Amino acid sequence: MSNIPDKKSERDETRGDYPHFLQVPTRWMDNDVYGHVNNVTYYSYFDTAVNEFLVRFTGLDYRSKDPVGMVVETGCRFHSEIAFPDVLDVGVRVRRLGNSSVTYEIGIFKEGAETPSATGHFVHVYVRPGEMKPVSVPEQVRAGLARLVVAD
Repeated sequence: MSNIPDKKSERDETRGDYPHFLQVPTRWMDNDVYGHVNNVTYYSYFDTAVNEFLVRFTGLDYRSKDPVGMVVETGCRFHSEIAFPDVLDVGVRVRRLGNSSVTYEIGIFKEGAETPSATGHFVHVYVRPGEMKPVSVPEQVRAGLARLVVAD
């Protein structure tokens, strides 16, 4: 059972539903033997887009001893095929910003497309490296993520 709240269908999502985008080119190696991007690669796009935002807008330094977000849940729904050499616009928003966790929602759009080829979610729980026990989301991170929070 997912902790993602009920919302409109992912098929009804549009670019306007996401406040932040990162453009990601597909690579030749992303394709599988069926000629489209392999399902596991979508999770790499999720991870790249979320962490690009965290590094660029919250001051995340993954090499420090500061708390970091550890992935505890992720999921993806596929709506239409993507393949090399497609260029993707990966949208990110925050559905829930809790005390120690963040639930991101991600939309993967082909460049210029209004509806997503895939939608998914990604949950970080913040921990201090080496301890692996939940801690509060750092205030600097919380302030940056506040710009991505969307209402139900």
